[in-house]
Amino acid sequence: MLYPATFEQKISFDTIRLRLKGYCLCPIGEEEVDKMRFSVHFQEITEQLSLTNEMLQLITSDLDELPVGDFFDIRSALSRVQVVGLYLDEGDIFDLKRSLEAVRKLVSFISKQKEELFPQLHLLIAEVKSFAPIIKQIDAILNKFGKIKDNASAELARIRKDIFHTQSGISKTLNSILRQAQIDGYVEKDVSPTIREGRLVIPVSPAFKRKVSGIVHDESATGKTVYIEPQQVVEANNRIRELESEERREIIRILVEFTNQLRPYFQEIIESQFFLGKIDFLRAKALFAKELKAIKPNVEDLCQLEWDRAIHPLLFLSLKKQNREVVPLNIVLNENQRILIISGPNAGGKSVCLKTVALLQFMLQCG
Repeated sequence: MLYPATFEQKISFDTIRLRLKGYCLCPIGEEEVDKMRFSVHFQEITEQLSLTNEMLQLITSDLDELPVGDFFDIRSALSRVQVVGLYLDEGDIFDLKRSLEAVRKLVSFISKQKEELFPQLHLLIAEVKSFAPIIKQIDAILNKFGKIKDNASAELARIRKDIFHTQSGISKTLNSILRQAQIDGYVEKDVSPTIREGRLVIPVSPAFKRKVSGIVHDESATGKTVYIEPQQVVEANNRIRELESEERREIIRILVEFTNQLRPYFQEIIESQFFLGKIDFLRAKALFAKELKAIKPNVEDLCQLEWDRAIHPLLFLSLKKQNREVVPLNIVLNENQRILIISGPNAGGKSVCLKTVALLQFMLQCG
């Protein structure tokens, strides 16, 4: 237990957390920052330090760039469709695909690195699944823009083909009517068919609206134009509406079927998202370490300090903006020298010294 309860705020570790969150790419990574806790277990601390250091080596080496970017938090979408009959929409599935691909790319990237150089990262990916069959299944129903493919099912292909042919027929008929109306002087020469209430219509001056047989659907804000659906295309436009309803029903059927097939893997997929969160968290720590020019310290399972030219990280960043440098701190505390008395004038650096020791040790024991 830490004492007092506000200890993190007193040593400005809350500011460290905020800076780490600023480097995160997704909410799960930020949650990992919030979960970060002070540890007194030597093995846990050294493992966390090694993970941070291995990530720092990855992002600062001449190796290919770490494949990050598509870190989508899909947990709420999955929890929303736990009940059979509910389904993920196209956007959810597209985010799912990119998220699973992000997992696959990261696992592949880390697995290609030498295990003797990155042992902790190799342990981290050991149990992570890649979900290649699910990605393949998504590719079968979604295009590269995240929309349902025409050939996602035979029925959908038929419906969209019918829509295309019906719309083409309507366009030809409308253009023919429009040309005749322009010849007769009922419609301006530069006018073209437009859509109102989902139906193709012709813009006509109110003075000539009775010259074009059809249904008036709308008029412009100025009242100088009315939009008429010619009688010859009313039935075809009705057919378009029917086909669009059929299309939507078929898309929902495809989405429901896919979600039902996916549902048994929800928990495993969520676990893969936690892997993305851990990578995001490690990357944030590594980037922060890079900003601070920090190094991995030598740690022993003993109550001792032996620091050479240690500096307060937040003071370092603050003075860096002013092109100033922090006065470093050398300190030794061990079994033989357990107590250090600090004295000096006001504004002599006593508090900074104390906070530097507290904050750096606290950061160390948070990994």
